[in-house]
Amino acid sequence: MFGYLAPDPSRLTPEELARYKACYCGLCRCLQDRHGVASRLTLNYDMTFLVLLLQSLYEPEERAGDETCLIHPFRSRLWQRSEVTAYAADLNLALAYLKRKDDWDDDGSLLALSQAKAMRKAYERICGLYPRQCGAMKSGLAALGKLESERIEDPDAAAACFGSLLGEVFVWREDRWSDTLRSMGDALGRALYVMDACMDLPADAARNRYNPFRRFYGLPDNEDRFRSILRMLMGDCIRAFDRLPLVQDAALLKNILCLGLWTQFDRRYKAKKEEKDD
Repeated sequence: MFGYLAPDPSRLTPEELARYKACYCGLCRCLQDRHGVASRLTLNYDMTFLVLLLQSLYEPEERAGDETCLIHPFRSRLWQRSEVTAYAADLNLALAYLKRKDDWDDDGSLLALSQAKAMRKAYERICGLYPRQCGAMKSGLAALGKLESERIEDPDAAAACFGSLLGEVFVWREDRWSDTLRSMGDALGRALYVMDACMDLPADAARNRYNPFRRFYGLPDNEDRFRSILRMLMGDCIRAFDRLPLVQDAALLKNILCLGLWTQFDRRYKAKKEEKDD
């Protein structure tokens, strides 16, 4: 995904930060165990958030350890994992495969093509395990690709494609919580897409690439405009989040949604203000 769902470490307790890092390391190890060493390169913060969320909701049995690895060979790292971690690792790989396939289709990237070929068997296996989620990923990205190819600059339609995709990814099981998780994932997916489009707008405009906000490029009030849209979408996400009976890691999850998610956005517009002042 986009990598915006990371915590603000300055507002975490040492225990919360250690918990987050252990969850991240557990997901990294699970990717290697299930899909090979190279799959660790696809790891992102967004799936770590999903692990924390579903573990807090369903409270599965967790395993933990303290070991070195290929990436950290000289200093051991704490890790924790559960059956939720395996779910997130599989969908992480599936999303990575579809993203690289899309890069090949759109840009003719030979690197993306070679990576997609290496992931194909694992992706097909994951589709067999999670047909609903993988079907939503494929159809959501296809719909988004159609908007991009036709240069339809409709932010609502583009964000809805990724929202529907993430809504299904958030639903691990069809049960009493599936509707709330789907609503939360849908709103969060829309917000993440809008966030990424806002962040990429200058580069996309310079390179004549698709961006649903192209018509706003260079306008003086974009920060307020984009911040208002994001706050509305995140409000829908937080309302769904608050309906879930979360105890473990609830404060950590709220830190990510209410603080960490905004870090890169705030940094970009702070830098722009400083450049203008200079």
